[in-house]
Amino acid sequence: MARRTLGSRLLLALLGLFVVLVLLTAAAAAAAWSWVDRPLPLGGSSAELSIEAGSTPREVAQAWVDAGVQTQPRFLYEWFRWSGQARRIRAGSYEIDAGTTPRGLLAKLVQGDETMERVRFIEGWTVRQLRAALAQAPHLKQQTAGMSDAQLMAALGAPGQPAEGRFFPDTYVYSRGVSDLTVLRRAHKALQERLDAVWAEKPPDSPLKSPDEVLKLASIVEKETGLAADRGLVAGVFVNRLRIGMPLQTDPTVIYGLGDKFDGNLRKRDLLTDTPFNTYTRGGLPPTPIALPGMASLRAVVRPQPTKALYFVARGDGSSVFSDNLADHNRAVNKYQRGGS
Repeated sequence: MARRTLGSRLLLALLGLFVVLVLLTAAAAAAAWSWVDRPLPLGGSSAELSIEAGSTPREVAQAWVDAGVQTQPRFLYEWFRWSGQARRIRAGSYEIDAGTTPRGLLAKLVQGDETMERVRFIEGWTVRQLRAALAQAPHLKQQTAGMSDAQLMAALGAPGQPAEGRFFPDTYVYSRGVSDLTVLRRAHKALQERLDAVWAEKPPDSPLKSPDEVLKLASIVEKETGLAADRGLVAGVFVNRLRIGMPLQTDPTVIYGLGDKFDGNLRKRDLLTDTPFNTYTRGGLPPTPIALPGMASLRAVVRPQPTKALYFVARGDGSSVFSDNLADHNRAVNKYQRGGS
C-alpha cells in the first residue's frame, strides 16, 4: 500500500512538472508571438539598409542590428526562419521608421517594399545639365563621375555616339545604392525606343532622312518653342526651310556652339562667327542635337502642323507670330522686338 502511495505521489509530481513546463512553454510562445508585433527599438528616427543579392537570412538579421535596430540579431534570424519566409527576402534598399514591428519588417523584405529615390531630366536640358543633376541625386552610386561624354557612351554600349540629346527627359525612380549608369542606361534606352517609334510614323515626303536628323531637329524645336500650342508650327517652319534648302537660322544652335563663351547676350558678331553649330553661316542641321527633346517635339518634327510659314518671331509672352514671307516677318519683328507699330 505504501509503495502505491509513493508511486502515486511521484506520478503527481511528474504531472505537475509537466504542467509547469507546458505553461512555461506556452508563456514563452506567447511572449515570442507578442514580440513580433511590438515596435522594434531604433538607435535613431529610422534605420536604413541595402541588402546585397545572395545575403543569408542570418546576415540580414545582423545587418539590421548593425544599422541601428536595437535587438538581438538571433531574435530576428529566428523570426525570419520560423516564419517560413526567410528564403523569400529580397535584395534591395530599405528604410524603416519608429513603430516598425518584426512582422512589418519581414513583410517589407519579402514584398521588396524598397525605399526609392527619383531624379528628373527636363526637356531642353543639355547633357551637361543632365549629368550635374545626376551627380546631386540622393543615394546614387557615382560610377560615371570621372568619365568623359565619349567614355560614358561607350559604357552604355554606344561607342562613337554623341551624348547630347541621347537621353529621354523624364522622371526616373531608382533603388538606393544603384549606379548612375543604371539610370542613364534606362534614359538612353527610353530615348531610342521613342525615336524608333516616331521614325516609323514619318511620311515619305519628309526632308528628314534618318532618325538622327529627327533627333537633331526635335532638339531645336524643343529650345525654340515658348508655348506648347505653337510647337507644331515651329516644327513646320523648320521643315519648310529644310525642304527648300533655306538655312535654319536658329539662335539656340548658335548659343550652343558658343558654349561657355555665351554670356547671356547674343550679339550680331556671334551670328556672323562661323562654328559647326551656326545655322546662319551653315546650311542644314547641326552636327549633333543641342538638347534633350521631349516626345511632343519628336512627334512635331515628324508630323508638323501644315503651314506655309517660313518665319516666326516671339511676341514676348511665350507665343510666336508666324509669317509666310520676309516682308510680313520684318513687320512682326519691328512690332514685337523693336517696339514699332
